[in-house]
Amino acid sequence: MNGHEPPTALPRELLERPDVRSALAAHDFGTVFHVARTEAGISYSIIAAECGIKPERVGKLAKAHGKVTTFEKVVCIADALRIPGHLVGLARRPWEAIPEGSANARPERREFLKASAAASLAVALPDLTRPSSGGRVGSDLPERLRQRTARLRRLDDVLGGGDTYRTYLGEYQSTRSLLRGRSYTEETGRGLLSVLAEQAQQAGWAAFDSGRHAEARGLYEASQKAAVDAGDDALAGNALAFLAYQSLRGDRQARRDAVQTAARSCATAGPNAAPGVRALLYERLAWAHAVAGNAEETERALDAARGALAEVDDTPQPDWAAWVDDTELRIMSGRCWTELRRPLRAVPVLEAALAEYDDSHARDKALYLSWLADSYLTAGEVEQAAWVTGRALDLSSGVASVRPRERLAPVLRRFVEHQALPAVAAVLEQARG
Repeated sequence: MNGHEPPTALPRELLERPDVRSALAAHDFGTVFHVARTEAGISYSIIAAECGIKPERVGKLAKAHGKVTTFEKVVCIADALRIPGHLVGLARRPWEAIPEGSANARPERREFLKASAAASLAVALPDLTRPSSGGRVGSDLPERLRQRTARLRRLDDVLGGGDTYRTYLGEYQSTRSLLRGRSYTEETGRGLLSVLAEQAQQAGWAAFDSGRHAEARGLYEASQKAAVDAGDDALAGNALAFLAYQSLRGDRQARRDAVQTAARSCATAGPNAAPGVRALLYERLAWAHAVAGNAEETERALDAARGALAEVDDTPQPDWAAWVDDTELRIMSGRCWTELRRPLRAVPVLEAALAEYDDSHARDKALYLSWLADSYLTAGEVEQAAWVTGRALDLSSGVASVRPRERLAPVLRRFVEHQALPAVAAVLEQARG
């Protein structure tokens, strides 16, 4: 093997293990993926990117749901994981002929994704901002950029902000440069400003997820200005919702201000906004009220979100709001009731919703499990809380996001008084590892 191995290259010691060899001989790649993640630290998202498999499919294979049956896919996986051909019934692979002895270390996960995340998961998107003849922007460019932004948004389904921030920031900066240096009609300019607002929110979210809070606030504020200049009320409202969400990390006054900002986000988008947009903004308002301790207001906002979501039909919704569905709304309801210390309401809804939530969305599922563990602790179900916390720690391992660990920290502190219990001692040891 050489020093330019893919980030999924399996260490030699794993390939020599009898159980791994047995799985490879049977083309049981789900077991191999699981071992790669748990023992080599290779995330399912990277395996998916390198092997050309959907992240959800990787997660299902790792749970023994389904098998890889096509010759082409076996070849792809063998090359991506640097599995010698004879272990999977193939001829010697081209890369096996390279003399050994060079470095066998995998490139760091973040360094790899910094260079190739967009190419791997967004399928080699072209540079749409390259000047055309005359340097004038065509009227179709805003929509093309919006579609590109939607494709890149899929990265956030499986990667943390530490992996995506530079990619998203680069998109925002390219569009901003285009607005400053090119010519276009007034209508096209408004379209570009709208895309810029969307890109700034995407970059701001990645910054927030990776712990770059000052950068996140600056991008959210830039997004709001661009959306207002574009006359895009929905995006302007969403920028305010992002600002409110971030402010909830502050003191009591900051939380009160966040509630007001979240309410303003709903008013800014207005009653004529797409149902999915209203569902998203009311969901964020409910969360702000819950963190501030306002139970009645939380319930009203959740009801408004449910009502808006019930209006969603086959009419296209903005891609940036399309992730809000019934499952997400149920999870938000459970999160709110956890914050309000209502475990009897929180636990059933979180249990049911998370049973439908795929492990491939590791960051988000780890976060949501933290609220379930919190509610179990409040209800006095300490062993169950410990088990759920262990699941969250496992899922968050290797994810380039600061939020799961931040969210789990207070839960782990609550376990200290129960550390005599074997289940609690085990999860505290797992957290230290």
